[in-house]
Amino acid sequence: MHMQMQRRAIQPNDVSYAQAHEISGFRRLLFISGQLPQCEKCILPKDFEGQCRRAWANVEQQLKQAGMDFGNLVKVTTFLSERRLRERNYEIRREVLGEHTPALTVIIADLYEEGWMVEIEAIAAD
Repeated sequence: MHMQMQRRAIQPNDVSYAQAHEISGFRRLLFISGQLPQCEKCILPKDFEGQCRRAWANVEQQLKQAGMDFGNLVKVTTFLSERRLRERNYEIRREVLGEHTPALTVIIADLYEEGWMVEIEAIAAD
């Protein structure tokens, strides 16, 4: 008999993440590779908002393929190409995740392809 997954956000805050996210009794872990800010047809939005929303849509697509949703996220790592994108990134993340508070890391990085402004990788559990 399988125990039901228990989750606990540790020190959640009002900027849509927790300092830690504890899970126990889970059945599966899903490791989502860095999701790109473009669609399957390789169309890259020109603005940050479009790229960020596309990367989140790609994360959501991977979750759906595994029978999960954003509520299953326990860890998210976001890579931004520039520090000035932090605030808009937070606003979009908050809109996408609502009150859900996974553990979170945001890294300012030189991304793989020129023109990319964001990449999002994640871990989910159920």
